[in-house]
Amino acid sequence: MNLTLWIVQGLLAFAFIAVGSLKMFAYEKFKAQSEKKGPVGITRGLAAFIGFAEITGGLGIVLPMATNIAPSLSLWAAVGLSTIMLLAIGFHLRRHESAVAPGILLLLAVFVLFGRFSHWT
Repeated sequence: MNLTLWIVQGLLAFAFIAVGSLKMFAYEKFKAQSEKKGPVGITRGLAAFIGFAEITGGLGIVLPMATNIAPSLSLWAAVGLSTIMLLAIGFHLRRHESAVAPGILLLLAVFVLFGRFSHWT
């Protein structure tokens, strides 16, 4: 189970760092991709904030446990990423878009949260 949790944590870290970097450092590319079905209404500042949150969550879900420095922070990162994905699902559903990708990421983050939380109790 521990190996499975590490694999999922690594996948989540990769996904969130990649997407967060796109939002934070390549806003024009992110905007062009997201506005294929119409204007999104996400400003550069909001995209940068979301990107920063996703990058820090991606790092936070792996680094504290990997370095054994405050490993409980990985749990909080999983909570934060789950919250971001819940909001992303609502955003995509309002736009009548598929919410499958954020739904899968939400399930993976919740899996890590409960898998690691059972270790702490």
